[in-house]
Amino acid sequence: MSDCGLEGSAPGLFGPLRLDLPEGCVTCLLGASGVGKSTLLRLLAGLPTGVVFEGQVQRLPAALMAQEDGLLPWLSVAQNVTLGARLRGERAADPAALLAAVGLAGFEARLPGTLSGGQRQRVALARTLAEDRPLVLLDEPFSALDARLRLEIGALALRLLAGRRVLIVTHDPAEAARLGDQILILTRAGLMPHPAPKGAVPRAHDAGEVLEAQAALMERLLA
Repeated sequence: MSDCGLEGSAPGLFGPLRLDLPEGCVTCLLGASGVGKSTLLRLLAGLPTGVVFEGQVQRLPAALMAQEDGLLPWLSVAQNVTLGARLRGERAADPAALLAAVGLAGFEARLPGTLSGGQRQRVALARTLAEDRPLVLLDEPFSALDARLRLEIGALALRLLAGRRVLIVTHDPAEAARLGDQILILTRAGLMPHPAPKGAVPRAHDAGEVLEAQAALMERLLA
């Protein structure tokens, strides 16, 4: 096993598997609902799972970005971005710089209720960056966005997270084909690798190899 990943099984959920998360690699994890994708993510994050996992987990400090943005409505945008550090009594990163990086310069004093869905996800991304962890876990963070924003914010996230270990749990073959250096499919039997298109991520959504990989992934998921 690499210095980050897991090996083992959760009887009744998925069979024996080994998941390695190489440094600087974006791993996309697909599979049917209920097969255990989020369980793997929570195991890596050190969070309760509600299942018995028989095996070993090698963790790194992780930041988690979920499908729901989780912004606290009574805190300003800047306060939401730095919330983790402040709760731990640590020095917080500069929220203005992080917000500028995600395209929200000047939004520091705004409240979450005044933001659009895409803007809220950008704040959630800035909060994830503020944690400055070597492992970043993304649990379907773009699925509630429209197609244009999904492309835009997915590409932005990968540019800002370049060089880190990133695990993206997704139901979307197109997203995996665009964003994954490594693509894995989780089934009841375990993990199956799927060839990723050539080229650096994020890839163009209309590139021929991306469309071919998307179609092939869909075939495997429907089988």
